[in-house]
Amino acid sequence: MEFKPIKAKKVYEEIVQQIKEMISKGELQAGDKMIPERELAERLQVGRSAVREAYRALEAIGIIEIRSGEGTFVRKLGNKPMTDIMSFAVITGKDTLFELLELRKIVETEAASLAAQRRTEEDINNIEKWLKQMKLDIEKGNLGDISDINFHYALTDAAHNSLLTRLMNSISETMKKEMVTVRLNLYEAHRTPWKLYHQHEVITEAIKKGDAEGARAAMLDHLVNAERELIQYKNKSNKV
Repeated sequence: MEFKPIKAKKVYEEIVQQIKEMISKGELQAGDKMIPERELAERLQVGRSAVREAYRALEAIGIIEIRSGEGTFVRKLGNKPMTDIMSFAVITGKDTLFELLELRKIVETEAASLAAQRRTEEDINNIEKWLKQMKLDIEKGNLGDISDINFHYALTDAAHNSLLTRLMNSISETMKKEMVTVRLNLYEAHRTPWKLYHQHEVITEAIKKGDAEGARAAMLDHLVNAERELIQYKNKSNKV
């Protein structure tokens, strides 16, 4: 492991970034013991207080754990909740956005199919409530991220599988954090919000009709289109 000397105003943030990168690259593994504060400060040519602050910041966001009398360790996530595991991936700088979209294509297509088979009148009302709110958000020029996410929550609830609901909640919360900036850019294109809205309409109609295959196909089409829009946005951003 090689650390680089620090030359920055917010020294502890640079230390945090280096450690995150080392975890992301696999140079530091879950369970590894971290270098003591004094030794790390000497290697980085910074004050010990900066290292202490960096360790505290990393502990606060769940990347490391400080054990009294034992030292500081990279956090193990083996039996932690799904929310912790996904948040850890985002925090450490993994490029998780498209991996999350892949996971959503696996999870939400089947959730839509089950929702079409198991939905109650209350479920349909809840799905339609958020669909209407999405339309109002677009008409007002709002981002619509809350109504969009709640639509997907409502749809997953309609599948009536508690474990699926918990998994979807974990994915959606992480997607929400990841996509706020991207969503802002996607919504700059006038047609994109309405395109996404109409895709949600098709999903809703299939669920109302009890069309399991149609709901599955409509959800897949929606997520594939969202992925395509994101790829176009990222390609455009890289050219700027």
